[in-house]
Amino acid sequence: MTEQQQDKQWGGRRKGAGRPPTDSKSFTFRVPGDVAHIIDSQENKTEFIKRCIIRSIQGEEASVNTLSWGNVYPATRLKEMHLPFFDVRIVAGFPLPLDNDERSQDIDLLKMLCANPEACYLIRVKGRSMIDAGIMDGDIVIVDKSNRTPSPSEVAVCELNGEYTLKRFERRGDTGWLIPANPDYPEIEITPNDSFSIWGTVTYIIHKPH
Repeated sequence: MTEQQQDKQWGGRRKGAGRPPTDSKSFTFRVPGDVAHIIDSQENKTEFIKRCIIRSIQGEEASVNTLSWGNVYPATRLKEMHLPFFDVRIVAGFPLPLDNDERSQDIDLLKMLCANPEACYLIRVKGRSMIDAGIMDGDIVIVDKSNRTPSPSEVAVCELNGEYTLKRFERRGDTGWLIPANPDYPEIEITPNDSFSIWGTVTYIIHKPH
């Protein structure tokens, strides 16, 4: 047997050998001593760390889901939807022909409504405290979690003492206030003893014509 034949018989990578392809990735990181002690006490350290990471990722979404809002849907879970789009700047004047598909262009509705899909969530609203802002009971709002510094004119999802509410946030001197858009609801003062944070800012409202 020649040396070349031996290489063909014994050398090289065998078909199907090695680990199967996967999209997983390995990470190496350091943790404080008390955290390391907890990890070391686990029988299966890898699965324990995975569970902790998954719970951390899903935690905020789950905490909102436990309230009376309805379901929270990450924008990344939505399927692409392409619809004909007529960019004609329609006005309430003389009628314009919109029955010619050659004048339309396909748009991805998700990209149009969610400029930042990785940080956007869809939340169904329950309540009437923001009706003067055009947000009705049963509407779906698109919330961008990457914007946690809304202007006083923007509507935000706010967490106050473990409960979530949809309001405008306004600062008056050293005091923060949650402002409803319905005169039947009171303004809420945020005191130094309160636990408060802004979860995200509403970018779009989806509802049927009223």
